[in-house]
Amino acid sequence: MPTSATKTGVLMRLARKRPIRARDLDRAGIPRAYLERLRKRGLLEQVDRGLYRAVDAPASELLTLAEVATRVPHGIVCLLSALQAHELTTEVPHGVWLMIDRHARKPNISYPKLEVVRASGRALTHGVESRMIDGVRVRITNPAKTVADCFRYRRHVGLDVALAALRDYLRKHRSGMNALVDAARADRVYTLMRPYLEVLA
Repeated sequence: MPTSATKTGVLMRLARKRPIRARDLDRAGIPRAYLERLRKRGLLEQVDRGLYRAVDAPASELLTLAEVATRVPHGIVCLLSALQAHELTTEVPHGVWLMIDRHARKPNISYPKLEVVRASGRALTHGVESRMIDGVRVRITNPAKTVADCFRYRRHVGLDVALAALRDYLRKHRSGMNALVDAARADRVYTLMRPYLEVLA
């Protein structure tokens, strides 16, 4: 039977790889009481209700995306957060931008701040990829879909942000015009984007 020290070691290894929840401990056969015990010892920090990470865990600047994906696995990182992940902007978003199904319940998360947009059909499913961030599988819009989304949700992010993202995309993905057109059509913004594509391409 695993000792207390062994259970602590297993828990800390998990918490250094990615943010953990109580149910992760259930799978590892570790009592949930260990979370609070290690938090009081200063080894874990609670980043949100039911979500913990090791204090000494190496963290990327995209850690908040991993934390949100752990809490909202059906959500899709998009818009400004996806621009940052794809290095299509130098701005750091003030929250995590998340796309959810039009009929899904809005996530109740106190940290980090969420900016939620809704979609359905191809606008929701097109151009979504999986990416490992800080040990967590994160669903995120690919670069072309991210740019198209910026035009679709221009009232949320601003047309200037959409145009800057388009310029950066065309500079970094010169062979990605077909993907961009497909994404624009999935989002039903191709007519809006076409004049900008003709000028910038």
